[in-house]
Amino acid sequence: MGLKEQYDFEYLVNEAERFVLNELEKQLKSDTGNAVCKCQDCILDMAAYALNNVKPYYRASLMGSLYAKAMDGTEYLDHVRKAVKKAVELVSKNPSHS
Repeated sequence: MGLKEQYDFEYLVNEAERFVLNELEKQLKSDTGNAVCKCQDCILDMAAYALNNVKPYYRASLMGSLYAKAMDGTEYLDHVRKAVKKAVELVSKNPSHS
């Protein structure tokens, strides 16, 4: 019997993914001139690039989820903002779909 059948992994979550996707959404909403391609390929590339450039932030409990939600204004989220900004810039200059 495998681990997935023996244990509940529902609470094992990388919060970095939520942080990156929320920040990506914010930054893309501020692109009022539509200078950034928002096709699926580009959005996924942006998210993947940013996630590969931030430290994973795993939690394994409900308490960890509450702690992660209290991260506003932290150095970690500042790093996420910078990683997303760089991802948007890089993918915009070199989209994989062209």
